[in-house]
Amino acid sequence: MVKKISLVVLVAIAAFSIYNRERITCLLKEDTRTINTAEVKLLFREDPTIDQLTSRLIERGILPDPNHFNEYVAANGIDASQFAGGKYIVLSQTQLPALVRGFIKGENGHGNAELKVNVDFNRCKDLRDIASNISKCIIADSASIASYLLSSDTESKYGFTTEQMPALFLPERYKMYFDTDAETFTRLMADEFNSFWNEERKGKMKSVGLNSPSQVATVASIVYSEQSKMESEWPIIAKLYLNRIKKGMRLESDPTFKFCWGDQLDGVERLLNRHKEIDCPYNTYKYSGLPPGPIFVVPRGVIDAVLNPSNVDYIFMCGKPGGGGHNFAVTNREHEQNAALYRVWLKRYLTEKNR
Repeated sequence: MVKKISLVVLVAIAAFSIYNRERITCLLKEDTRTINTAEVKLLFREDPTIDQLTSRLIERGILPDPNHFNEYVAANGIDASQFAGGKYIVLSQTQLPALVRGFIKGENGHGNAELKVNVDFNRCKDLRDIASNISKCIIADSASIASYLLSSDTESKYGFTTEQMPALFLPERYKMYFDTDAETFTRLMADEFNSFWNEERKGKMKSVGLNSPSQVATVASIVYSEQSKMESEWPIIAKLYLNRIKKGMRLESDPTFKFCWGDQLDGVERLLNRHKEIDCPYNTYKYSGLPPGPIFVVPRGVIDAVLNPSNVDYIFMCGKPGGGGHNFAVTNREHEQNAALYRVWLKRYLTEKNR
């Protein structure tokens, strides 16, 4: 009796296997390519179920119906709960096996054909600006990114204060999966930070009299806020502020007190003495030493300019008449002469502009 039952089971298994093999062979022989005649971009904010996936494929004109897709999944014993969300591009007339495999999670937890997206965060003043920029690129929303970056646990994990935290981020175009969350994004940025801050740069940091990458980033943020267009001036301005630090002078940088006003002074061409009176720890006219942290999230090149400053003795700078660059000075007398020339030009410029 046992032998008969065993034989029946074996026959059933064999029949099922033959059926599956024949069905797979049949599917492969049929024209099971996708029906789209051009590439189609797909974006899934969450891991889709098989029904959600096939519905989207039909909706976007990739499949005529779910039948072949579902049959291929069943015939190959594919776990339908292992489809991954994210960004995909389905090329025209993609073969069914390649289509299905592309959505299945690989060892890294992402779809085998899942694409990375460009992630940019340029011209950011603070962490909230970073969060706003990043949320346009990845699935995490700006509120969740900002909340994570500003949490005490995150700051403790990476060894920064709230004010120093912008130093962790190095603006550049990065490639990340669309479904990257705030925690993963920050970890990837920390990896970039640690790679950038190698022993050579740390040695140069000590040689210019600074004690931490956040201090370097803070000086660099002032340099960049003073001059964002002419890279040739970055090493000069960097040395100017390093000279002032070494001499124990207040930095007296206009961008630092402007930072205290938030966006209230955006577009203001002439900063006044009353603007300098704001009581704020970032105001280097009122407080000695460096501000608590960066006032801008700067490109790598500005940081390297601070680490490789020009060999100059300047401690003063003033805008050049005509705009664009700066006149530098060693003595206060020379600086006052430069400032007087600039004020004359600025007054004439504003008069003509407002006519």
